[in-house]
Amino acid sequence: MHPTSVNGVDDMIRLGDLNEAGLLRNLLVRHKDGIIYTYTGSILVAVNPYQLLPLYTTEQVHLYTDRRLGELPPHVFAIADSCFFNMRRNKKDQCCVISGESGAGKTESTKLMLQFLAAVSGQHSWIEQQILEANPILEAFGNAKTIRNDNSSRFGKYIDINFTKGGAIEGAKIEQYLLEKSRVCRQAPEERNYHIFYCMLMGMPAEQKKILSLGNASEYNYLTMGNCTSCDGRDDIKEYAHFCSAMKILMFSENDSWEINKLLAAILHLGNVHFEEYHVISVDPKALEKSLTQRSFMTSRESVTKPLTSAQAMDGKDAFVKAIYGRLFVWVVGKINKAVFKPPPEDTKYVRQSIGLLDIFGFENFNKNSFEQLCINFANEQLQQFFVKHVFKLEQDEYARENIVWKHIDYNDNQRTLDVLANKSLNILALIDEESNFPKGTDTTMINKMNQVHGKGDVYVPPKNNHDTQFGIQHFAGVVHYDSKGFLEKNRDALSTDLIQLVEKSSNKMLKQAFQNELSSNGEIASQLTVDAKKRAPTLSGQFRQSLDALMKTLTACQPYFIRCIKPNDFKKPMLFDRDLCMRQLRYSGMMETIRIRKAGYPIRYTFDEFLERYRVLLKSSLCDPKTVLAGQDGDWKTGKTKIFLKDFHDTMLELERMKELNEKALLIQRVLRGYKYRRQFLRQRSSALVIQKNWRGYKGRKLYRLGFARLQAKVRARQLQHHYQQKRVAAVRLQAQTRGYLARKEWQRKRRAVILLQTNTRGMLARKQERREEELAALERQRRLHQVLQQKKEKEASTQSESITAQEMVDDIFGFLPNMVGGQEGQAPAGFKDLEKQGERTRPEEVDLDDLPMVEDIPEEDYDDLDEYSFSKFASMYFQGAATPTHVRQRLRQPLLYHEDEGDVVASMTVWWIILRFMGDLPEPKLVQGQGARGLRGLSHMVGLDQVSTTGVSQQGKKHSRIMDGIFFSFFCCFFSRQFLDEIYCQICKQLQENGNRSSFYRGWILLSICLGIFPPTERFIKFLQSFIRFGPMGYAPYCAKRLRRTVANGVRGEPPSWLELEATKSKKPIAVSVTLMDSRTISLPVDSSSTSKEICQLLSEKVSLKDTFGFSLYVAIYEKVWSLGSGREHVMDAISQCEQEVKRKGGQEQHAPWRLYYRKEIFTPWHDCKEDSVSTDLIYRQIIRGLRFGEYKFQLSAKHFYVQHGSDCSLDNAKTVVQDCINASLLEAKTQDKWLQMVSTAHAQKAAGVKAEVVDYARQKWPLFFSRFFEAAKLSGPALPKNKFIVAINWTGITFLDEKERRLLQLSYPEVTGVNTMRYSSGKTFGQSVSLLTLKGDFSLNAAMAGNIAELVHMFLGGLRERSQYAVALQEVNQDDPTFLSFKKGELIVLIKDDELTVGRGWIKGKNERTGKTGAVPIDAILVLPTLTKPTNEVMVISKNVAPERLWVKSREPIKQPLLKKLAGNSELILDLCLPILKYMGDYPTKQIQSPLELTDQIFGPATKDEALRDEIYCQIMKQMTSNNNRFSLEQGWQLLWLCCGLFPPSQSLLKHTQRFLESRRREPLAPDCLQRLQGSLRYMKPRKLPPHQVEIDAIQQNSTQIFHKVHFPNDMEEIFEVNTSTRIRDLCQTISTKLQLVSSDGFSIFVKTPDKVLSLNDSDYFFDSLRQITDWSKKAKSVKEGGGPMNMSYLVFFMRKLWFNVSPGRDLEADLIFHYPQELPKYLRGYHRCTKEDMVNIGALLFRVKFNNDKTQFVLIPKMLKDLVPNDMLKAMSTTDWQKNIVAAYNKQASMTSEEASLAFLKVVCRWPTFGCAFFEVKQTSDPNFPDIVRIAISKQGVSIIHPKTKDVLATHPFNRIANWCSGSTYFHITVGNLVKGNKILCETSLVKTFITVLFVCLFLFFLLLTCN
Repeated sequence: MHPTSVNGVDDMIRLGDLNEAGLLRNLLVRHKDGIIYTYTGSILVAVNPYQLLPLYTTEQVHLYTDRRLGELPPHVFAIADSCFFNMRRNKKDQCCVISGESGAGKTESTKLMLQFLAAVSGQHSWIEQQILEANPILEAFGNAKTIRNDNSSRFGKYIDINFTKGGAIEGAKIEQYLLEKSRVCRQAPEERNYHIFYCMLMGMPAEQKKILSLGNASEYNYLTMGNCTSCDGRDDIKEYAHFCSAMKILMFSENDSWEINKLLAAILHLGNVHFEEYHVISVDPKALEKSLTQRSFMTSRESVTKPLTSAQAMDGKDAFVKAIYGRLFVWVVGKINKAVFKPPPEDTKYVRQSIGLLDIFGFENFNKNSFEQLCINFANEQLQQFFVKHVFKLEQDEYARENIVWKHIDYNDNQRTLDVLANKSLNILALIDEESNFPKGTDTTMINKMNQVHGKGDVYVPPKNNHDTQFGIQHFAGVVHYDSKGFLEKNRDALSTDLIQLVEKSSNKMLKQAFQNELSSNGEIASQLTVDAKKRAPTLSGQFRQSLDALMKTLTACQPYFIRCIKPNDFKKPMLFDRDLCMRQLRYSGMMETIRIRKAGYPIRYTFDEFLERYRVLLKSSLCDPKTVLAGQDGDWKTGKTKIFLKDFHDTMLELERMKELNEKALLIQRVLRGYKYRRQFLRQRSSALVIQKNWRGYKGRKLYRLGFARLQAKVRARQLQHHYQQKRVAAVRLQAQTRGYLARKEWQRKRRAVILLQTNTRGMLARKQERREEELAALERQRRLHQVLQQKKEKEASTQSESITAQEMVDDIFGFLPNMVGGQEGQAPAGFKDLEKQGERTRPEEVDLDDLPMVEDIPEEDYDDLDEYSFSKFASMYFQGAATPTHVRQRLRQPLLYHEDEGDVVASMTVWWIILRFMGDLPEPKLVQGQGARGLRGLSHMVGLDQVSTTGVSQQGKKHSRIMDGIFFSFFCCFFSRQFLDEIYCQICKQLQENGNRSSFYRGWILLSICLGIFPPTERFIKFLQSFIRFGPMGYAPYCAKRLRRTVANGVRGEPPSWLELEATKSKKPIAVSVTLMDSRTISLPVDSSSTSKEICQLLSEKVSLKDTFGFSLYVAIYEKVWSLGSGREHVMDAISQCEQEVKRKGGQEQHAPWRLYYRKEIFTPWHDCKEDSVSTDLIYRQIIRGLRFGEYKFQLSAKHFYVQHGSDCSLDNAKTVVQDCINASLLEAKTQDKWLQMVSTAHAQKAAGVKAEVVDYARQKWPLFFSRFFEAAKLSGPALPKNKFIVAINWTGITFLDEKERRLLQLSYPEVTGVNTMRYSSGKTFGQSVSLLTLKGDFSLNAAMAGNIAELVHMFLGGLRERSQYAVALQEVNQDDPTFLSFKKGELIVLIKDDELTVGRGWIKGKNERTGKTGAVPIDAILVLPTLTKPTNEVMVISKNVAPERLWVKSREPIKQPLLKKLAGNSELILDLCLPILKYMGDYPTKQIQSPLELTDQIFGPATKDEALRDEIYCQIMKQMTSNNNRFSLEQGWQLLWLCCGLFPPSQSLLKHTQRFLESRRREPLAPDCLQRLQGSLRYMKPRKLPPHQVEIDAIQQNSTQIFHKVHFPNDMEEIFEVNTSTRIRDLCQTISTKLQLVSSDGFSIFVKTPDKVLSLNDSDYFFDSLRQITDWSKKAKSVKEGGGPMNMSYLVFFMRKLWFNVSPGRDLEADLIFHYPQELPKYLRGYHRCTKEDMVNIGALLFRVKFNNDKTQFVLIPKMLKDLVPNDMLKAMSTTDWQKNIVAAYNKQASMTSEEASLAFLKVVCRWPTFGCAFFEVKQTSDPNFPDIVRIAISKQGVSIIHPKTKDVLATHPFNRIANWCSGSTYFHITVGNLVKGNKILCETSLVKTFITVLFVCLFLFFLLLTCN
């Protein structure tokens, strides 16, 4: 015996005893040692162990991953890995043919291959689990217990697994072959029906079984024919649970599952022929009985019904049952394929790779073999031939072609058997089909034909006699005898038309779906069931042969692998090896020949090019010479004509050497590159150091050279000078000492004598002065007492007199200086308007509620119930500084009531307080210095520190007047401060009004408050408190002040101080009456208030005079010779009146008697104005024009028209004189005599007798457009050059005109020349303003104007109205159409639009006429630009419009580009247009009707580029292109925003990078350029680009010109902080930043969570922050939009920072983390009852939680019953009564003395951390995998593993450590875990809405677990 046969070998080609005995012994030895796998080259021989071996764990999967065949002991995983490796290396599909007898383990090997491929894919995706879960369903329907196998596959299947380019599973497709349907009706002894029936009866709930009238398996004939209803080692209940779980995973709905159960129940009932139970298939019992007992067929004329015999009826019933089950099985397979198969994309470049696994029925030879066995064995013959062809034929043929010296090896070829069965003419299967097609064909005629054709051959074994029905076939595995009885009936596989019609009438949808191929679309019977022989249905053998041929073609296109499964014994027992049985299997499988050819052959073959390409690194040359790499190896390799032939071990060796060499080369490249990098860096640093050294040494040398001799000279000279100085100094000191001593002694003597004399005189004087002072003090004391008594008496009398004065009298006294007047009627009318008052009749003022007038903003009145919470005292306690109180005081304030950042506001606040005290009389009036009037004190309002001035002689009335005017000035003065400062003013006034006992001061304060309320509103912070304060004001003032506040808030802050009219209104608390004069001399008096706007007045006037065409009518104010327009917008009327009063004051007049007037006039016309629409409007305009004739020299035809309007055809001389006086200017009358004018007017009247008012208006509109314009002052910021940069913009119906101060035209633009208008914020240094951008055909102008919004609004309105009414358009592109329905035109041509009902703009088409060709047709809206004009555009406009497109590709354009800018994207014009249009729209360069949000536009711009790298450079180029030569400031700023976003998302390619940097560096003056450059460098540094477009937060930030982005982060303890984040911030970076700011010990275990309205999700640490936010919010938006059926919506979310993993958490180690995170996160788990704890622990914890809430406050014990749910777990509340809980908690609380709330929180954590469930992540889930567990379980994930807990008892049902988890994956609402062995492991399928969070926590725990294992 050869030594290799003693212990056995892994690969049988290495056997020394190469004979059958040696092969058998090798398998026997290995089988005894528990080694079931053996190689034969690359072929795997697997012996079924009939027991579970520890070979299929996760460790084994990792061990065999990415290993070459032969590196490790034989294993099925090695074959699977080799398939996967070769598929990715060779880019060729692979297949694995698993063959063997029934019971040899083919199905288990297939499942193991699937498990390995799913594991090596590594995605843990739901599609992987769906593919794996298809097996339980297919096994339930297609597997059964047979004599030889407890789980025998009674069908064949080919699983084609599809992989992505990266090696991830993306889908699969399952093909099924020849289900054994006869098993449904009958089984052999000791065999069972299909598993699904037994599992359903054992595992289905009793309620469902009752509905389906089901019982036990022993009650049904179809399940008891084999006298076996159970299977050892198989738990039908558990298998049914797995089956139901798999159905859910594979998207079978509940209805699908129920319908399947109904059909299965119907099959069982049909077996018992109990017709009363057939409601489960929803058919009529009588119809069913008729279909089973009668047969209908067509004769030549009619339908005949024939009753069936009992046997025929039973056969028909069985056929019906088999048809139902067979088609149900096909439907189930189709349903699985729908779930797991992903159709390939339409992209032709997409390449899909696949691995196919063939698990088909093994060779069968029973005591009685029927038609099914013939088909099964035919399939095995085909597979054997495939094996022979690949292993023997093709291999030896290739050796011959390549001239390889080869000794031919004989092998057993089964080709002859295949020829007899299927290939030759008149083969056996063809004879069976032929006889099946004859109506009178029988099994006997069939066997006679086979005897006649094949009886003399050696493959076919004829029957022994004429009466014998058995025939034999010589198969490759031996002779098999078949019983021909029933062959034809099974082959026909047809149903009667009666049964098909029965199915058609059924209401069971599942049944109809199963038979849909048999039913035509209109419900008729399918055509193949007719009697026409040509349309006869294909036979079963024909269908099987077709599918088998397709299978063989698929296998042939793949690189095959073979697994030969060996059955060791027929008794299914472990460790039993039947030598004869195994030898027979080895012999017929050709294993001996296989070993020989594998041993002698060369299974690895490369062409020379392939070998050179793959092993170039080993060859080290460009020549393919394998000797250089195989010289030292075994020489048994060959070189053919075109290929190199290698052994398996050669390939393994070469691959290992190749990987080793590649690693060495990679290390070499890294070493060289790093050396180059650091060497270059060193050389640069060294050269820099040398330069520094050289320059420094030179500098030092030069310095020393210059200073050396100078220093020596200085030393010598210094010593000489020092010596001379010392000598002179000694002499001088001696002389000074002598002299000073003499002088000091002399001076002392003189002073001593003077002091003695002074003392004597002083003491005498002090004595006399003290005596006089004592006398004066006594007199002053007597005088003080007398003055005090008189003062008390005087104050008592004043108080008594003050109380007798009423409130109204006090107000009248305060406002006594005001005169009585009516607004707009004082003094003479202004120049030019006196004629209107000569004839005017003033109407009486009407009482109109001002709240009825239209406001700019409508705010609701105060809700008094809501205002109860907003008291002024509450506001003071919240916001007042220091010890300031909310009540009245008289002294000075030390600081403002509110905090102000600006020092100017602080100073102003102190000044305002002084003014308020003066106004309210709480501070004495300052006395006027002689020569200073009352008005002079107004200058004191802005000075601080002047409490009082020496005063003389001011009257009491003057003091009141001074106070009132100071209040007026003060209220206007306040408007120029910040909004926060306004709250300071209101707070000071309210403070002085609250608890003010002085009635005079109290009413003065309310007057001051009412004045302020009419000037400026408070901020949002204070408005509610102010409304609440006003409610409690004195009678009359509360509603008056509330109304003024509402009006001021609605109409905005005033711009001028209050007028005298407003003071009168404040006195009477009534509206102000003003008079407005119309141009027809009517004067209307209207009620207004301080907040009234010109819009309100104009609307009220138009309603009173029934004016319909209100546009262009404005309110004008006039005083003296000045007239200006207030428009009809938000201008405050009282501001204009105040300006008039100030003008009177400047001229030395009295303000209260200012002679101002208000007029209602036409200011501007619309381009489409029609006088016929409104006669009232026409009359007013006409009157206005006639009056205008007096102020200019107009053509006198208007006078004739006025003559006709006034007097008709009467042309008398008196009437002519009247007309001349009305229409002719005085200067004109002086130039010509009155008689001359009378003659001219009369002549014109005679010639133009038919004129009317409308003609006058139209004439004036056409001739004098500038007189009907709106004027705006503006300054040019950018745009084409003009003579002046500051000018007036005049807008009228003809267009836009720029005028200088002398009304000379600088530029005139018609509306067709204006393409768009935008507004934007303008900033220059510290000044801010509003600017407007005019986009015109003559260039883009950016204008700075105070009323930029009004300009844009007016121009936009005119452009929109003109385009709606326009009939002219210009072509933007050339369109050539052959169809006359469509109009053809060239770019720039004029299109005349024809508006009719035939084509509508909403559908994208409009009817038009080409002016050049005169043809008419349909025009696409996108191809034209509608011109805003009512007349035909001029040639100049057409020329400019035609040439508007830029000629240069690299500068800004207004039209979308048609082709990409980059050549590499040529051909993707549609995609480029989708990118270009959003860029133009975002930058405002493309006009659009539908406004899109910035987020939508950025999604369209950057979304495709985040997925396709090729588009990124194109986006950079297009943005920079639009920013080049762009004079539009608005467009340029928007472009910088886009570039800023782009630089943070992804960098450009290397070829574009330097150009982008140059672009940014050349524009450093732009505010965003440095930030863009910094972000670009950051994106290059981080390498990984963003995955999604910008988030809304990023867009909002950059649109506010902020490059810093801040985001709020919430914490579990209800805290929140603001953190700075940027585009490149990752989750881990943000976690680290937060941890550092919170001073946590470590950031490990913490994570960011996002809370949306429906779920909480954890973010991945490696992802970008804004990518994660975008992904979650987009998903939530999409889900909510689909659910609610709406469009896009905003999605609110919150960002939380919490602990996710609780590994190594020890309470007390990190106090900050304990208080901020651990306590608030663990408390809800405890209160929800997730932990198991004792009552003592609950009482102790309850006391701790009470202490956390109330600290040491024992008075709150009474609240314990109400807050018990916050102290005790919810499920334990009823464990004791409420009283007992309270008593025990109080007792435990008293024991915890001297403990703070923080210590109580820490104590709670220390108690909880002792429990095993501390720190677990809990999930309430619904499980369907284990029937022993409740439906709802609680899953806890901790460092110990995954635990399943009973939710009620809290018992741990199971715990699975992490090292036992073999696989996991998740779907939308399901997650699946496999625990233990891959073959028989436990499966957990659960359903929850928190799938993503669960999988994230599980994945991180597993990662950390394996990381710790690796470290250990």
